[in-house]
Amino acid sequence: MIHQPVSYFAHATAVIDEGCSIGAGTRIWHFSHVMPDCTIGEKCNIGQNVVISPQVILGNNVKVQNNVSIYTGVICADDVFLGPSMVFTNVINPRSAVVRKDQYRQTHVKKGASIGANATIVCGNDIGEYAMIGAGAVVTKSVPAYALIVGNPGRQIGWVSEYGHRLTFDEKGMAECPETKQQYQLKDNKVTRLV
Repeated sequence: MIHQPVSYFAHATAVIDEGCSIGAGTRIWHFSHVMPDCTIGEKCNIGQNVVISPQVILGNNVKVQNNVSIYTGVICADDVFLGPSMVFTNVINPRSAVVRKDQYRQTHVKKGASIGANATIVCGNDIGEYAMIGAGAVVTKSVPAYALIVGNPGRQIGWVSEYGHRLTFDEKGMAECPETKQQYQLKDNKVTRLV
């Protein structure tokens, strides 16, 4: 039997259960636990004291900061950022004495979205592409692409570019990212990036 080299890094204190798929270039740091049957893409960074529950899916280049809990039912697309101590839920009405493992609700965090420190995402609510969830926000409903959400309960206060800058739309519904000069259009309460 030929031993194949591991293509990812895991700190000696990390626990990685059987049946996980972990992509090349991924780094898993101190005291983190990756539970069975997870899929973690390439070039991810899993910070200290992170729990990734069974069957969670993380895309490529996902950044998970320290003390994050990612529960079964969560799917993160490529380039997602999960801030320090943010948390997902997966049951809408948990009770210690009632088993509801067959009632997990899925939450999809779409490409490029960022979730700030100490935010909570209530299960069953999707986070749109490049949306930004502010620190401490509590998301209780699905979030559109490019939306900026703050507060408890979370409310939308504006729109952001793919580089995370606030967008200011003119009377024609056009805006420009100050960093990249990419153009965005706001139409029917939806933002799209123009090529």
